[in-house]
Amino acid sequence: MKRIILFSAIIGLFCLSAFSQDFAGKARTGGTVTDQDGNPIEGVKVKLFCVKTESGLEKYTDKKGVWKASWIKGGTWYIDFEKVGYLPKNISTELSELSKNPEIPTVMEKSEEVLMTKSVKKNFDKGYSLYDEGNYNEAIEVYKQVLVDYPDAYIVNMSIGDCYFKMEDYVQAEEIYQIVLEKEPENHEVLLAIGNCFSNQGDNDKAFEWYKKIEIDNIKDAVVLYNIGTYFYNGAQTEDAVLYYKKALEIKEDFLDAIYQLGLAYLSLGNNPAALYEFERYLKYDSESERAVQVEGFIEYLKKR
Repeated sequence: MKRIILFSAIIGLFCLSAFSQDFAGKARTGGTVTDQDGNPIEGVKVKLFCVKTESGLEKYTDKKGVWKASWIKGGTWYIDFEKVGYLPKNISTELSELSKNPEIPTVMEKSEEVLMTKSVKKNFDKGYSLYDEGNYNEAIEVYKQVLVDYPDAYIVNMSIGDCYFKMEDYVQAEEIYQIVLEKEPENHEVLLAIGNCFSNQGDNDKAFEWYKKIEIDNIKDAVVLYNIGTYFYNGAQTEDAVLYYKKALEIKEDFLDAIYQLGLAYLSLGNNPAALYEFERYLKYDSESERAVQVEGFIEYLKKR
């Protein structure tokens, strides 16, 4: 099975182990969660998942809406923000262990419904647990019951779609994602998920069609931009890939994967001066890894030409 990373505003996307400390490191992060009027939101559950170690931790915001996480690894992290009465928020970020990470400001939108009932919330949590355990069919049935009890919670369809995606039923997953798209036609996470469905079916033309529907200037997440760029790069649409890598680096200038891939993209296009510039920029941030040795080889090759 081809592995695709999903970026979706769902509740319960990641399995967080309360006992695993594989994510321990020297990085620190944190931020403030507010509503659309700028008021702090207390009691937001902040779920952090480290891609490198496939483990994570949970934090809660205080009265000022502030949360903090310390002594964790650098690299790519997915962060979910959850609180009953608000639409869930999902982001990804790159953390550094060598420099101070910027604070993460997060705005959560109030749900049209006042609150979920306790019984609905219980079912929602049950679906979350079943998803984490890999019991996708059972999770789907529970999520469907949540929609019966709480019809306006259309975002739950994202969780249902992800269950079908995990089961490799990409046709059904795409149909379910479309339900969310009807409500949020410019939601780049949904557009990306639909593109992923076609990509995993081997229909690259259709996948690219969906990826291109995402307005690049509206994407503020460097990791999302990087992943879209990589889809284009792997599909030999290198000029498009360059645009996304460059945009990702506008947001996070020390994003090593993006710098490296941008160098490769320029090399593929025959733009050797630009490739040389990117590879030399890469070594300013990383000069000791195995990939740095490879980059040095590229630089040596380019300087001889």
